[in-house]
Amino acid sequence: MDKLINIGFGNIVNTAKIIAIVSPDSAPVKRLVQRAKEAGTAIDATQGRRTKAVLVMESSQIVLSALLPDTIAGRAAGEPYGSGDKEPE
Repeated sequence: MDKLINIGFGNIVNTAKIIAIVSPDSAPVKRLVQRAKEAGTAIDATQGRRTKAVLVMESSQIVLSALLPDTIAGRAAGEPYGSGDKEPE
């Protein structure tokens, strides 16, 4: 079975389907997110919080998370909460 990780607020993703975890700050990533929202392929898992990470999935879907990319990468690598961060409320 593939590994599942929490990307914040009880939202779970399959690590085997993640292609990239990127910061949403650059213009190309902002365009990528906007196009995914327009096409209906964006999954917003931020619970209304600020987007801090964008997960690009195999299926060309985009998942938005309120956790930092380092935290998600740490969880994918097997650390319980990522790079020393505690579980968000």
